[in-house]
Parts: sequence; C-alpha cells; structure tokens
Amino acid sequence: MRVAHLLRKYDPSEWGGTESAVLQLTTDLAKHGVGSVIYAPTLGMGTESADPFEKMGCPVRRFRARVPVWGISAERKEQMIAVGGNLVSFGLMGSLWRDAGVDLIHSHAQGRLGAVGRVVARGRRIPFVISIHGGIYDLPDEVRQELRNPAAGGWDWGRPLGFILRARHLMDQADAIITFNAREAALIRERHPGRRVVTEAHGVQTELFSRECRSAATEAYPELKGRTLLLVLGRIDPTKNQEWLVAEAAELARRHPKILMMFAGAVTNREYGIALRARIVREGLQDVVKLVGCFPFGDSRLIGLLQEARAVIVPSKSETFGIVIVEAWAAGTPVISSRTSGASALVQDGVNGLLFDLDRPATFHSAMDRVLDRPELAAQWGAAGRAKAVDEFDTSIRAERMRHLYENLIEEKNALRDSAGR
Repeated sequence: MRVAHLLRKYDPSEWGGTESAVLQLTTDLAKHGVGSVIYAPTLGMGTESADPFEKMGCPVRRFRARVPVWGISAERKEQMIAVGGNLVSFGLMGSLWRDAGVDLIHSHAQGRLGAVGRVVARGRRIPFVISIHGGIYDLPDEVRQELRNPAAGGWDWGRPLGFILRARHLMDQADAIITFNAREAALIRERHPGRRVVTEAHGVQTELFSRECRSAATEAYPELKGRTLLLVLGRIDPTKNQEWLVAEAAELARRHPKILMMFAGAVTNREYGIALRARIVREGLQDVVKLVGCFPFGDSRLIGLLQEARAVIVPSKSETFGIVIVEAWAAGTPVISSRTSGASALVQDGVNGLLFDLDRPATFHSAMDRVLDRPELAAQWGAAGRAKAVDEFDTSIRAERMRHLYENLIEEKNALRDSAGR
C-alpha cells in the first residue's frame, strides 16, 4: 500500500506540530508495510537543507502554489502561508494524477489544496481521507478572526477555482474525516451527517524522548545553570498566546526568582514576534524570558530542554489536541496548560499536570506555585504523564489503527468498483 500525504505548508526551518504528527505517523506506517510520499508546496521555504521526511525514507514532492489574494502586502501573504490561507495550485492535480502507485490520498490540508486531492481521488476511484489538525469548528471567535485578518482588504481571485473544485463541500466528499478532539468530532458529525468521522489522537515516538539529552541542552545554553527552566514550545503566533505569559512573567519571577522561561518555536507571525520581543525589553525581562528559535525534529537540544524543564507551559487560546503536551509527557515532564478543549481532554488536573484559565491569571500563578515549590510533586506528575504517553500515544499504536482504516477504505472502493463493472 502507498499513500500520498498532502500538506498545505511544509518548511523544515519552521517545524511544527502538524509536521511532527505526520512524520511520526509515516515513519511508523512504514513499519507496518505502508509506504508514504509527501506532497507539499514550494512556497515559504527556508534555507534548511536537511529534510526530516527524506531522512526517514519518505520522499517529498514539491508543487507550485500561491496565495490567490490581490491587494495585500508580501508580508501579509507570508503570514497567510505560515498559519492559514486558502492556497491555489495549478500543478498539484497533474502531479497527483501521474503518481500511478498511490492507493489512497490523505490530505492534511483543507480548502482548495484539499479539494484538488479529493478531485484526483474521485477520478482515480481511490479513497480520500482528510485530517483536521488545527480545528475547523472548535475554534474561539477570536482565533477565527485572527485567521481572517491577513486577507482583510484584499481580493481573493481563487474563489472561482474553489467553486469549481467544490472546496466548500470538501468534508461532505471525504471517505473518512480524522480529528484529534472529541468535541470537534461531535461538531463535524452534526454538520456533516453520514460521514465517517474518526477520533484519533496524535502519536509521538516515546522512545525518541526517553534518550538522555540533558547535557546537549546545558552545553548549548549555559545560562540554565542554577536556574529553574520553564519551557514554552510552539510557533510564535497570537493563537499560541506567548504575550499573555510575558505579561505574567514579572509576577512569576517575583514569586520564584530562579525561573528561566524559554520560548522554543519559529516566528510565524512577524508582527507578533516583533511586539513580543519589544515587550520583553520594555518590561526588563531579558534575564527571565528567552526566545531560542525553532529546532529541527528530534534535535537533542530540544529533547534535553524538555527533560530539563520543571514544566512545559501551554498558554494557547485554542488547541484542539496539543501534541506538545504528549511530547512533554514522553520526556517525563508535567504540563501546565490553559483550559482549551484539547488540553482539557488530555490533562488530568493534579495527576499529570494542571489547568488554568486565561481570564483568571491567579489560577495560573497558583498552578505555578505548586509545580515550583514542590519539585517532588512535579516529578510525580511527569512520571504519570510519561506512563500515559507510552500506553496511549505511542506512534506504533496509532499507525496500526491507521493502516486498518486505510485497508478498509481501499477494500470498500474496490468492492464498489467491481460491482459497477458488473
């Protein structure tokens, strides 16, 4: 079996949760006899030469795509590429059609790119699966507006193509819809009755995070000596809400003078990144808050930071799953998270971490007091998280279930094709 995985964006220098999830899935699918090929646009590419997918034996095929909006700046187009934007491609359809060895198309992109995948799958009479990574219905209104903002004031000339491709009806045309959140799944079933909706958690290679890497982190960041590390892992973006943490950092440092808060992730919203750095300087927090950039997948420095951290903080406005939570657990580290739907479904308050409310900062400080004042309790929560990650979220478990889904869909398509031939 060979599966084409379609990504809306893929730049190794801006590695994120979706890339981690797909890489770990395809790597373990290969162990179950399922070959994979990645289709991703050429735009937005950084200078990183090493490709994690290629390194793991999964070929990457690039296609041309563009932001179909006139009247907005190049910077706003870059922002749309980074975190949203309904891209168009005139080359993807031909590339997918010519790939004769593909048995199923699995899109990790919605909109027009996903619709191209569906059109090709329908024409070739092979299954089409779509995964909803960032949420589609289970999103706060504020996050929805932030996703629309970059295109405001422009004219989207890709709408006629989207109409022809029936992009707005993509969910109704999928053979299976995969979501990572029970609430999102319920909303999809409500709006798209009769569709096959599968709730499937992201997986991580727990063994990868268990190898000892603390020395790599301490050598790379000597300022860790004598400090208590708090790690914030995720792209620098309004949805990830790092500025909220910066606003609370002075009070947190007053209560716990030895803390060092590190933000690890690519800046996918340049304006937000500039404002974040400016606020850190304005409030005199340069010795408390550090931005350390993005790490390649599996980087020993990042794994070491995860292991060294007293806790991983997730202050997001919206997380329909939150793969960083499972990565923290795999490294044996507890999670302190805002009460998003994804975190609420994962974190057992007082068992493997704590939850707090963004509109009540006192709940955040109370959670941090507990994890910082009682290191033995934090270690206990981290161990519980590690056990949960191994038992429920290891990629080997997810890959086997995904292979069975693929096989069932292919068998159903073949049966329909055979009955139509009679």
